[in-house]
Amino acid sequence: MEDLTLDETGHGDPAAVFSETHRAEARTAGICPNVVVLFGATGDLSRRKLLPGLLNLSQARLLPDFRVIGAARTEMTDDEFRDYALEACTEFGRRDFSEEARREFAQRLSYVNVKAGPEPLRSAVTKAEEELGDPVKRLLYMSVPPTAALKLIELVEEAGIAPGSRIIMEKPFGTDLASARELNDEIHKVFSEHQVFRIDHFLGKEAAQNILVLRFANGLFEPIWNRSHIAHVQIDVPETLSVGSRGSFYEETGAYRDMVVTHLMQILAFLAMEPPTHLDPLAITEEKNKVFRSIRPIDPARVVRGQYDEYRSEPGVDPQSEVETLIGLKCEVDNWRWSDVPFYLRTGKRMAEGARIISIAFREPPQSMFPSGSGVGQYGPDHLTFDLDDYARLSLSFYGKRPGPTMTLEKTSMQFSRTEADGGGDSLEAYERLIRDAMAGDHTLFTTADGIERLWEVSAPLLENPPPIELYFSHSWGPKSLNELIAPDTWRLPFARRWRG
Repeated sequence: MEDLTLDETGHGDPAAVFSETHRAEARTAGICPNVVVLFGATGDLSRRKLLPGLLNLSQARLLPDFRVIGAARTEMTDDEFRDYALEACTEFGRRDFSEEARREFAQRLSYVNVKAGPEPLRSAVTKAEEELGDPVKRLLYMSVPPTAALKLIELVEEAGIAPGSRIIMEKPFGTDLASARELNDEIHKVFSEHQVFRIDHFLGKEAAQNILVLRFANGLFEPIWNRSHIAHVQIDVPETLSVGSRGSFYEETGAYRDMVVTHLMQILAFLAMEPPTHLDPLAITEEKNKVFRSIRPIDPARVVRGQYDEYRSEPGVDPQSEVETLIGLKCEVDNWRWSDVPFYLRTGKRMAEGARIISIAFREPPQSMFPSGSGVGQYGPDHLTFDLDDYARLSLSFYGKRPGPTMTLEKTSMQFSRTEADGGGDSLEAYERLIRDAMAGDHTLFTTADGIERLWEVSAPLLENPPPIELYFSHSWGPKSLNELIAPDTWRLPFARRWRG
């Protein structure tokens, strides 16, 4: 690496920080130098995920030459923002970096107060682009709710930095079909659809992307990935946490708007999509949108809405609130591959266990030759289970013979974790991957306006006629009607057999 021209305070020539090797590696990966404007730079997401993620990406040599302009309403100097960013990286970063590396990163940062209007923002972007030289791209990260983002988009337009920029939008992408269309219309007044990246961190996880690899790269699975061999699918994201300080936000959204439309339905699309013609963003996006178009409107009679017993005493919550903190539903994909295969979705706050699980239940053999009492059929169908947590684990359960003189069967499993593989510990965190993809203009793991609007369209019957709220005890598995929803099948959580350590 070339010598750094930083003085003892960490100040110096920012253009000399990254080596030519680093720049060459990044350009080889198809990414030009980027100016990242991070709106909401002093917020919780920025502090916990985005700033530490940018540091990690830069030190892993996965970013081009770049500058980060923090933008928020807080009064702050460049040096104060650098200190703030480094404190965030120390507190929430996944890796320890040397002081030299931290100083390298800090010199990429500057700050703009958005209350000062468009001119300081335009000047900061112009200065950063001049430092980087040509070619250069702009990435505008709206780390704020969409309603606040619309005001910032006006600021971006007034500053003249919208043309050619890419913009990352955070959820929620509307609260119903009308609001989603209004939001998209307002965004499209300034940005074309190919410039917009609607982020879902669930799709940035290694395990979520492994669904595509498992299905389409292995002859073992794709031939049986259909209604002839799969009985049902579960997508299950229980959480032990309460809504905490997000009570007022949850009052506007609830579990369905917060989790199902944005996260669980996106995972469903990866599970249900047809093989794309190519492994490129447009082909994958089209197959995902075909799934959304095939989803039947959600039937309120096949939905359970729950609320944990302490919710109405949470800060910012209406004491008479009818907002759900738990949602369970049966979803159907009305196409040739998945006809009559139910997809069961469940997520909730303050439940007995936290997990992010996908379970594929296979149909049992039509006839058994094994004797009564052997155990066959006693433990339910075989399952292929994905764990979407940071371990990216996979399990396949099946019947095997218990050692001994009698024909006694028991369920066993084969399990795999990415941490057991070479490089398994080096995977990118979800936001890191998605930031890098947006810099490269790769829409594969992002959601389109058409897709979001279609999901709100199929949600309309539920939103217009929601079933009544059912209370459940904190740290439980929710109301009993959840079990009735899935009967005669059963929820995979809690597991009868745990993941091996």
